[in-house]
Amino acid sequence: MGRYESLPGPAPAGSTEPGGDRSPDVDTPPGLSALRAAVRIGTTLDEDLTWAELIREVAGLVGGAAAVLSLGREGGPRYEAVVGNPAALPAPGRIEAAVRDAAGRGDDGSVHPVFENRRRVLCVPLAAANGHSYGVLVSGRENAPFSPSEIEAVTLLTEIAASHLRHAREYDAVSGMVGRLQRALLSEPARPHPNLDVAIRYLPVGQNTLIGGDWCETVRLHFGRTLLVVGDVMGHGLEAAVDMNAYRSSLRYTASADLPPHRILRQLDDLASSEPDRRPATCLIAQIDPNRGQVTLASAGHLPPAVVESQGRTSLLHVPVGPPLGTGLGGYEPATYRLDPSQTLLLFTDGLVERRDEDIDQSLHRLAQVDFGAATGVEDILDRALTRLDARNAEDDVAVLAARLHQRTSQAHTPAGPAAGGRG
Repeated sequence: MGRYESLPGPAPAGSTEPGGDRSPDVDTPPGLSALRAAVRIGTTLDEDLTWAELIREVAGLVGGAAAVLSLGREGGPRYEAVVGNPAALPAPGRIEAAVRDAAGRGDDGSVHPVFENRRRVLCVPLAAANGHSYGVLVSGRENAPFSPSEIEAVTLLTEIAASHLRHAREYDAVSGMVGRLQRALLSEPARPHPNLDVAIRYLPVGQNTLIGGDWCETVRLHFGRTLLVVGDVMGHGLEAAVDMNAYRSSLRYTASADLPPHRILRQLDDLASSEPDRRPATCLIAQIDPNRGQVTLASAGHLPPAVVESQGRTSLLHVPVGPPLGTGLGGYEPATYRLDPSQTLLLFTDGLVERRDEDIDQSLHRLAQVDFGAATGVEDILDRALTRLDARNAEDDVAVLAARLHQRTSQAHTPAGPAAGGRG
């Protein structure tokens, strides 16, 4: 914001604005007006908006100007925003020393107000209970000194705003922590076998939303095989990310026994259902065997994978769908298909295709109608999938994995379709 970015001033006493009474009646005691104003402060977790709400309410309460003074910034103290006439407020540098010397908390935890210009300027530190300072609320007027009841009311509003600012910063800190955790977990899946090209993308929904439980994984197995996994833990936030990590760790441990996909899901379900606090999750496992030119799949409540042909056509593979992990119900079945080096296998979470007010069959049909053209590699496939399905505007997190076998000159290519014996 600018040094003096004036916001709309308070409405005259007794007037109304859209959304209700924005100013106290002339006969309303300051304490009651402060209680009414308190509910209009901290309506979001946006720090700048909380500041704006605070100074609007203070200016309306005392009938003067109000601003938030930032301290400790490069270039010296400055007002972040002003409501009312800036001339009623002293220059920021003039009150900085007084605020630093006198502001703080008493032994009882109360905030110490600071006065200037014969008590016509009131300064109250925006200090949270943890002692952290977010700046100083400065209010001034030209006609009369602040009364004790006004000082008490403004101090109350400032303390309430400081509490909301603390919550907003804690929210941002947790959001950042979850984001770093998720990126760290998703950025380095285990190495697939060298005879397989793999690309993975993850797109969190929104800009400030806590990251959810979508994840992808690859596990290198014996005899040139690779396990590809995509999963989606119910919900968002730190708890979902923690549970996602637990499912991922369980998967790596279980996969070391070299079990078929449906038996891996059975063990993951048993482990998750034994922990009452573990959130349910959907999961799709694909075991790729390049030597046999086939993929074996098993699903725990997850959407089916897609296959992109060399000509760009897309089709969905039927996989028997068992219950989500964590229910303890089991009942997973495998399905085996031939996989040609000219085909790309696409595993994804529901955020890639699902849209509000659209049946899931319609959503999957949109994916099946995507023409990938002459895509040159797995990265290109993912770029086109995310673009043509408008994944960057998705309503949920998106995790997607693309895999393609390396071309072998000595390998006889078999047309795509169910492998001999159908389901394994």
